[in-house]
Amino acid sequence: MGLPTPQQVQQLMQRYVALVDAGDIEGILGLYAEDAKVEDPVGSTPLRGIEAIAAFYRQGLGTLQVSAALTGPVRATCDGQGAVPFRVVFGERALDVIDVMAFDARGLIRSMKAYWSEVNVGPP
Repeated sequence: MGLPTPQQVQQLMQRYVALVDAGDIEGILGLYAEDAKVEDPVGSTPLRGIEAIAAFYRQGLGTLQVSAALTGPVRATCDGQGAVPFRVVFGERALDVIDVMAFDARGLIRSMKAYWSEVNVGPP
């Protein structure tokens, strides 16, 4: 089986944002490969493996009431990669972020990089 098509990448990344919006940590973790790597935000120490990634989501998303929505279309490549712009609202703050993901042949996230910094945090 080959890498996901651009259309499949779009669907997978839209699903990711929907799961963030729902606060469905187990659903999010189900999108990741066991040996995935997450760098959130880019420039921080990358997390490696599903256990470290699970702890990251549980300590962050799991402690907040959030909503998330796309702020533009998912951009997808022909080699199983894509970028998704979206906004996460938590309390009186909002974060505008672009996540870049690479998928494996099973359609699981093998790497995710989140592009944001304090300049992307503001009022909802």
